[in-house]
Amino acid sequence: MRRSLIAAVAVTALATPFAVVAATAGSATAAPVAASKPVTDFNHDGYADLAVSASRGAVDGTVGAGYVSIVYGSASGADTAHAKQINANTAGVPGAPEENAGFGASTEAGDFDGDGYTDLAVNNGSSDAVLWGSADGLTQGSELTGKYVQALKAGDFNGDGKADLVANSMSKMEVRYGPFTRDGKPASTSSVENGDDGPQDLMVGDVTGDGADDLVTGHAMEEMQHSSRLWKGSKDGLSKTSTPTKKFTTNGVIADVNKDGYGDLVAHEVDEVSETQVYDAGAIRVIYGSASGFSTRTAKIDQDTAGVPGASEAAEINGPERGDQFGYSLSAGDVTGDGYSDIVVGVPGENLGNVADTGAIVLLKGGANGLTGTGAQAFNQDTAAVPGVSEKGDNFGESVQLTDVNKDGRADLTVGVPQEDGTTKDSGAAWLFRGTGTGLTTTGITSFSPSSLGTPEAGARFGEDITG
Repeated sequence: MRRSLIAAVAVTALATPFAVVAATAGSATAAPVAASKPVTDFNHDGYADLAVSASRGAVDGTVGAGYVSIVYGSASGADTAHAKQINANTAGVPGAPEENAGFGASTEAGDFDGDGYTDLAVNNGSSDAVLWGSADGLTQGSELTGKYVQALKAGDFNGDGKADLVANSMSKMEVRYGPFTRDGKPASTSSVENGDDGPQDLMVGDVTGDGADDLVTGHAMEEMQHSSRLWKGSKDGLSKTSTPTKKFTTNGVIADVNKDGYGDLVAHEVDEVSETQVYDAGAIRVIYGSASGFSTRTAKIDQDTAGVPGASEAAEINGPERGDQFGYSLSAGDVTGDGYSDIVVGVPGENLGNVADTGAIVLLKGGANGLTGTGAQAFNQDTAAVPGVSEKGDNFGESVQLTDVNKDGRADLTVGVPQEDGTTKDSGAAWLFRGTGTGLTTTGITSFSPSSLGTPEAGARFGEDITG
């Protein structure tokens, strides 16, 4: 039996989007400043908002049609009393609720039309839609033009301050440059043909510190993992050529963990054989950024790293349990308010005592020396003051999101647990931990679920994707 994780985590403080520091006349060259991720603020009230997916939830009796719950931020945290559901019946969203369509299986936030309100792109079965932000939050929707794709990822790849979308399909990867019109059309597009191992994952951030976001893609073919690749952004947009990282990395984030002005890749490092990943103990790989791209400086962190709670434990291949899968989910943000990006790590396969796969999360803190295990924290449903009970197969930490919902300058952590059982199986739930000057705290912790929000509960898998 794998050893349990001892109890004991990160979000981006509000920052000016896409900030670049310029050198003044007669001064030394100014240090670079990586482009900042804009705050997700659908109603532009200054508080970060959350979009929590329940892609298996019923809509008007249609099983598996899917919906997204919008939970607005406030001075007291997540304002669950005024949460709003969006689904295929929302005005302007193309089509209608269909059985097992999975509306909201993936979502991406960005100010796509440039009006100052964050918008939300949503996968809707066989099409993609965008819900437009306003003073009243997300309201009217539109269909995104272009063919349906597997995944969308937002960023500013030409550094013009307008949100863009990367649309990834089996055949090609297309950049749709903003601003978008209200009928879902981008200002322009650019595409690159995908190879047989076309991108499986999209990771966005400013690696080179030039004010334009770069893209890292994860690749695999059949049962084999391939090297991830870096595609640089610039004033001319995203490059059509890439550079391999020479690491097998997936599901990552790009954030400046050592505050040197360059974005660093923090990603789940996996073995070359991808079909056995569910049984892995898990690890994350940090590849540090530089003006020319990724540097040669890297680090590997797992649960055997000094300061990281727990132990790295794999599971028997083809056995009944999953491995710890440290790094299965990741999110970046400044939890402590010290200017360094911190990283929260999902460990959904963690065992607690004799209970298998109940899950946990770990907070790794950034600092002048980069990302280390120093001061790391861990939390699970057995941690004092955390609501709920650790149960087999909960997979606590399957999704994580750092964002400053109470606007105190410190990131708060939302943990999604889609396999949490409410009055029905796999209804799902979410937990919100607050950030403090010393890390995450259970003081003032809240949890919410379809039952508490008044949305359909049966098999909804609420929390499988969180955007914020």
